[in-house]
Amino acid sequence: MRITKMHGLGNDYVYLQPELDQDWADVARRISDRHFGVGSDGLILALPSAVADLRMRMFNADGSEAEMCGNGVRCLAKYAVEEGMLPEDTEVVAIETLAGVVTLELLRENGIVVAARVDMGVPSFAPSSLPAAVEGPGPIIDLPLEIDGVQLQLTLASMGNPHAIHWVEGNVEDFPLERIGPLVEHHALFPNRTNFQVVQVLNSGHVRHRVWERGTGITLASGTSASAVCAAGRLTGRTGDVITDSLPGGDLQLSWDGVGSVFMTGPAARVFDGEWHEV
Repeated sequence: MRITKMHGLGNDYVYLQPELDQDWADVARRISDRHFGVGSDGLILALPSAVADLRMRMFNADGSEAEMCGNGVRCLAKYAVEEGMLPEDTEVVAIETLAGVVTLELLRENGIVVAARVDMGVPSFAPSSLPAAVEGPGPIIDLPLEIDGVQLQLTLASMGNPHAIHWVEGNVEDFPLERIGPLVEHHALFPNRTNFQVVQVLNSGHVRHRVWERGTGITLASGTSASAVCAAGRLTGRTGDVITDSLPGGDLQLSWDGVGSVFMTGPAARVFDGEWHEV
């Protein structure tokens, strides 16, 4: 199979256009392995769609299928243009995902797609939308949860996929994400598991953020996580309408007016093309 490696702020995926149906969960596990495979945070399939310009299927490194990926969908739009799935001069792309149809505005330098502004959709703070085993309609702003001796105060949000956000006063690098992340992901509160974010607010327009991604582990960036942080920050009064989210892989620009969609702008980069030989 012909494959392409791409990344958005170091959140890296292998892309391909399937010719035959396969056990994609198994392929994702093997191709994502950083020692015996290509190495990635997951696998993204570029497929035809009956309701949009194309359809995305995304599999995490553990083989689980996810609803949506903000960094991955930006790269998919670039991939589709460069692979001839869409016209070269395409300016706006609609991509079908399990979280709904996502619209992207392509940004170019010297005629090359280098970034995209994405309509990430309207955030939800209802526990049923994550889902989360919490009583009440929401929003859940400061849910206390003690895990392995660490006291968390969680804000829950959905961007079509689930997010649990913990705000810290100190440096996000000091938080034991490697230990606490998987325990939050698999906690009984979250029947479909959850993404987990640790966020430090620098000021009303700037946050620092680390991610434990459901099904993958620690990643350098996550677009849906950053979108959830943007919405949750404004909802709780910690941030304003427009923020820069500094992740380990780089910065994303986000905005939310408190009513409509979250908008996210970030880069998309093509790393290499190759062939995957089934073994």
